Amino acid sequence: MTVLEQPGSYRPTPPPAWQPRTDPVPLLPDAEPFRLLGTEAAAELDPQLLLRLYGQLVRGRRYNTQATALTRQGRLAVYPSSTGQEACEVAAALALEERDWLFPSYRDTLAAIVRGLDPVQALTLLRGDWHTGYDPHEHRVAPLCTPLATQLPHAVGLAHAARLKGDDVVALAMVGDGGTSEGDFHEALNFAAVWRAPVVFLVQNNGFAISVPLAKQTAAPSLAHKAVGYGMPGRLVDGNDVAAVHQVLSEAVARARAGGGPTLVEAVTYRIDAHTNADDATRYRTDAEVETWRAHDPVDLLRRELTGRKLLDEATIRAEQDAAERMAADLRERMNQDPELDPMELFSHVYTQQTAQLREQAAQLRAELTAAGELPAAQEGRPQEGRQR
Repeated sequence: MTVLEQPGSYRPTPPPAWQPRTDPVPLLPDAEPFRLLGTEAAAELDPQLLLRLYGQLVRGRRYNTQATALTRQGRLAVYPSSTGQEACEVAAALALEERDWLFPSYRDTLAAIVRGLDPVQALTLLRGDWHTGYDPHEHRVAPLCTPLATQLPHAVGLAHAARLKGDDVVALAMVGDGGTSEGDFHEALNFAAVWRAPVVFLVQNNGFAISVPLAKQTAAPSLAHKAVGYGMPGRLVDGNDVAAVHQVLSEAVARARAGGGPTLVEAVTYRIDAHTNADDATRYRTDAEVETWRAHDPVDLLRRELTGRKLLDEATIRAEQDAAERMAADLRERMNQDPELDPMELFSHVYTQQTAQLREQAAQLRAELTAAGELPAAQEGRPQEGRQR
């Protein structure tokens, strides 16, 4: 009886000459996260790049503490801090060329700011004032994505379209470890690999999807190992080593730009603060665990490297801290100003041509505001959205 004749025991048997379409060995990540700082290889790193990374890390840390304070003061509805993850944020933004696109998650406002976005605009969504708060095309930063992993297929679509058009563009999509449990993650990686789209996936593995630890999300040796199942390389990197993250991402971006297809990068890092201001992290992790990761702080790691190589002195440290304080003061001043909100903007930028339902709802709101004497001056004299055009 052949295998096909044995009830319930069929397994597809490849022909004798069968060979895998892709050799899986080169796709597998290293057994340990890749590191540069504190190793002999660090001596070969560009000092100017390291100093630039350091300045961005210092400002990024101050930005996180200031945004957290604004949340406690009621100036932000919510803030997902990236304290402890600044190396991933900074490296992701600086690994891209101006023509490339960044696809951030809700925690990646710092990456958007390093990319050139105004901090106030980056926080507008979290303030609850606008759907996005900035023009994505100005700095090539896609809207901050609150749903888990839905930005990944968007990044693949843009990258694939750019390739079809002949545009020299790479998309870098950021996602947390929790997002790798979503179907969008699978769909994005599968599509990107099949079509060899010029996209880089950066997974910031900070240990928890809110309160769910990584061990309850996957049994894979690492998240980077998931890449081999899609036919793309996986890279595992120390997410607190900003030089290592920058090098790995830069190599992945260059590979994508040269037509080599996508890469999945897992950066092992840690979320020092709670998930958001609405989260009590003490319910699912210990203070001792947090303190262990504080000893591997990304800012301190780079500062030790720079001072050890005599590339950073006290005057430069103070200058970077002063620049960070000026940034924080400007952010604080502008965020403490009450915004002038126009309720009619709820209906703007939803569709190119408003639907009949939106026109009806806009007309109803306009009538209510007019009756209450609360119609903004900017809306007076404008055509009513509820009218047919």
